[in-house]
Amino acid sequence: MRCWLVLLLPLLLPAGCGSPGPQSDWERQNLKDKPAAEEQAELPAPPAAANLLEFSVGEAEGFRFFVDRTTLSIGKDGIVRYTLVARSPEGAQNVSYEGLRCATADYRTYAFGRADGSWAASRSGWRSLEGSAQQRWRTTLYRDYFCPQNDPIRNAAEGVRALEQGGHPFAKGFGAPGAVTPPR
Repeated sequence: MRCWLVLLLPLLLPAGCGSPGPQSDWERQNLKDKPAAEEQAELPAPPAAANLLEFSVGEAEGFRFFVDRTTLSIGKDGIVRYTLVARSPEGAQNVSYEGLRCATADYRTYAFGRADGSWAASRSGWRSLEGSAQQRWRTTLYRDYFCPQNDPIRNAAEGVRALEQGGHPFAKGFGAPGAVTPPR
């Protein structure tokens, strides 16, 4: 009888230790990897013209887009935060303090700038970049400057360099595994 158990035991062990079966809806919703807890965003000083770095958004119908270099930051939570300035061809200006969560391709507007330099808090939460086709500046910042290859820039200096050089080298294919080293 013991011999029979010894032979059967190796067959039973993998059944309890193997890969888990299909997950329930509750497990899929509650046990998936969640982003790190979001840090409290401190609102910066209003943007100064001397600190603005322009970036190209392609066909933007005459609008010009800028990031205030002094507000660019990457939190421990992996969120890239910055002040965005958008100018219409007529000279009207919109200012917002925003964040990009590179890991999930989401964005959030923390506050809108007022004419007197103060901020009005936004009530919006995180939104997917997929639904922001008409607001291409966010997708451009995500893909070409701040989240190349879906990873956040390491520090503000790296983001400033990307803005100054017209895009991040990894977004241009340089530095990617197997890619050619950029010319100097």
